[in-house]
Amino acid sequence: DALPILVSIKKNGHHIPNSPITVMISQSEIGDASRVRVSGPGLKEGRTFETSEFVIDTREAGYGGLSLSIEGPSKVDINTEDLEDGTCKVTYCPTEPGNYIITIKFADQHVPGSPYSVKVTGEGRLKESITSKRRAPTVANIGSQCDLSLKIPEISILDMTAQVTSPSGKTHDAQIMEGDNNTYCIRFVPTEMGVHTVNVKYKSQHVPGSPFQFTVGPLGEGGAHKVRAGGPGLERAETGLPAEFSIWTREAGAGGLSIAVEGPSKAEIAFEDRKDGSCGVSYIVQEPGDYEVSVKFNDDHVPDSPFVVPVTTPSDDARRLTVTSLRESGLKVNQPASFAVSLNGAKGVIDAKVHSPSGALEECYVTEIDEDKYAVRFIPRENGVYVVDVKFNGSHIPGSPFKIRVGDPSQAGDPGLVSAYGAGLERGVTGSPAEFIVNTTHAGPGALAVTIDGPSKVKMDCQECAEGYKVTYTPMVPGSYLISIKYGGPYHIVGSPFKAKITGSRLVSSHSNHESSSMFMESIPKSDAMLQQSAMPTSASDASKVVAKGLGLNKAYVGQKNSFTVDCSKAGNNMLLVGVHGPKTPCEEIVVKHLGNRLYNVTYLLKDKGDYILVVKWGDAHIPGSPYRLSVP
Repeated sequence: DALPILVSIKKNGHHIPNSPITVMISQSEIGDASRVRVSGPGLKEGRTFETSEFVIDTREAGYGGLSLSIEGPSKVDINTEDLEDGTCKVTYCPTEPGNYIITIKFADQHVPGSPYSVKVTGEGRLKESITSKRRAPTVANIGSQCDLSLKIPEISILDMTAQVTSPSGKTHDAQIMEGDNNTYCIRFVPTEMGVHTVNVKYKSQHVPGSPFQFTVGPLGEGGAHKVRAGGPGLERAETGLPAEFSIWTREAGAGGLSIAVEGPSKAEIAFEDRKDGSCGVSYIVQEPGDYEVSVKFNDDHVPDSPFVVPVTTPSDDARRLTVTSLRESGLKVNQPASFAVSLNGAKGVIDAKVHSPSGALEECYVTEIDEDKYAVRFIPRENGVYVVDVKFNGSHIPGSPFKIRVGDPSQAGDPGLVSAYGAGLERGVTGSPAEFIVNTTHAGPGALAVTIDGPSKVKMDCQECAEGYKVTYTPMVPGSYLISIKYGGPYHIVGSPFKAKITGSRLVSSHSNHESSSMFMESIPKSDAMLQQSAMPTSASDASKVVAKGLGLNKAYVGQKNSFTVDCSKAGNNMLLVGVHGPKTPCEEIVVKHLGNRLYNVTYLLKDKGDYILVVKWGDAHIPGSPYRLSVP
């Protein structure tokens, strides 16, 4: 019944002692798909938004690889659990009704009954929407009373600040008045015409929607890109409880506003017009899951729409948890941050996630202090606002997600103190570089993110200059491009997104009407004194302390992305420059992505075989090992 298999083991091309060796494999050990047993209700029928399951038993089938796929009207996440007895439990949750095909293979062969046809019944994702006509707002004039309405639950007016910056750069405090039902009115009397910036903060952090744009005098060009939407109801919600957010349409002018909520259950949506260019929205859903909240103005999505909102079932256990030792500000980059979570007798699993200001998911450690208390630790790598989700048995605990500021709150990474100007924010011609300046002089250090959405991808470049950054982009297809500028976290600066109208002829064929190009930069502190010296002193940089690692430094393959990392965290201040020189054609594409704390990831794409030279410089100096020689087979 056993089969002899000859196994050769070689080192440097020569057999090692006793090689080749004979291994006897019994017939029962060879993978045989016909002996796999599959059972469970999830192979025959299912219901939308309910978990279906089945079990795969390979105990009698020998050794082999198991593969699984589910295709149907909705994308499904497949979860597998090893039951540690030679069987495997599979669960999946469809979100649309219809027929699904489940394919199960063992040792590259279908198991008995595969592919299975499963009929899923029930309601699909349900969508509810409301619309409202927005009138053009009354024009604000010099000397008139200007009001901005906000609704913010569970805060104290004593911890709120509001400031207005005029077009000439003068800043003064605005009046904050408390109304009924968690509403607040920000009031100021302008002395200048033009675009004003209104910064509203709670405990030194911008409230949702802030910094706001407020135009005194005739409004500029309106449209969906001038609408702001923000509030807890766009971040999280609980079943059966109202989720609330605000929409500010004043700067967008007249038009039609529509709000839609789509998800596992039908939403009840309520709308409140505050008559001052803002409105409140409240919605209630009955089933947990991910909901998509779309906010459109004249049929175009407003910035950051659609919003994906996780909805959980209120958990009495999660509500018992309390947080201690949480510092919401005063933390420094590269210094560990931690806080404690007390379970107060609740039994279950605690989970934490940390989102950096530039949107990356940071490493986070949850450790048990004792059976009723846990510590959550992470090391911030950027200045700005971090968002920390803490969940217990899948439900947010009170106060989650927590917002934690890294850097001095008085000046670090404040989007309300950043401005942008230049012809490239308004117009441009295809094939020609368009440019604009992002002025971060007064804003303190923080992460800068620039995204350009339009009919074509754009080649983007960013260079430090006296005022902050000079951004250059080259559009290839005419049309409207939206330029989003965020600073110190997920906050748009005032005026963002900007709308640039590009003219000229179409220089590339584009398969899509909507292409996105993005760039991140970690800002260093700038002060007025630095305006006199735009060039960085060379003494602040040391290329010998740069460390590069990765397969892409020595070996590359045609037609696939080759990569390596460069750690410049100990090398001072400078620019990372990467170039690849080839035998015939230049390198097809090089992407240098900053991951935070001067750690870079570099990917490049080559079209031809041959010998290449890879150059990596920190400023004007080669890093250790550069230039590298690459052999491309």
